[in-house]
Amino acid sequence: MELQLDADGLTAFLARDFPQVADQLRIESVAPMALRLRMLIDERHLRPGGTVSGPAMFGLADVGVYLAILAMVGPVALAVTTSCSVDFMRKPAAGADLVAEVRLLKLGRVLAVGDALIHSDGVAAPVARASLTYSIPPAMG
Repeated sequence: MELQLDADGLTAFLARDFPQVADQLRIESVAPMALRLRMLIDERHLRPGGTVSGPAMFGLADVGVYLAILAMVGPVALAVTTSCSVDFMRKPAAGADLVAEVRLLKLGRVLAVGDALIHSDGVAAPVARASLTYSIPPAMG
């Protein structure tokens, strides 16, 4: 399968259709069935105790898989998460951005399955791993 949207196309999609997260994320690379996404960590992502919150890590994984799907199928804004499992493995490094390495494991007509391995920038050991399933709506026409 070929890419339908590159990093610039996905960035434009985020700015237009998902502006509430667009300023928090940077798409670092896009390849068939894979994507690397950075979350620019600031105060809004922290929980009491000063570490990155679980919901922020879930959001990075969720948007990462969503963008990987859109890269392959085009701008289908209504693709939705139907299932997610997250393993939080260790505390993220203080003050570091988070980076998700996303891969799509299955991309069908109506369902997509992907995973995201999340690291603190510059640290090899992952902080979280997520597995997500998305429903892709039928083409409108």
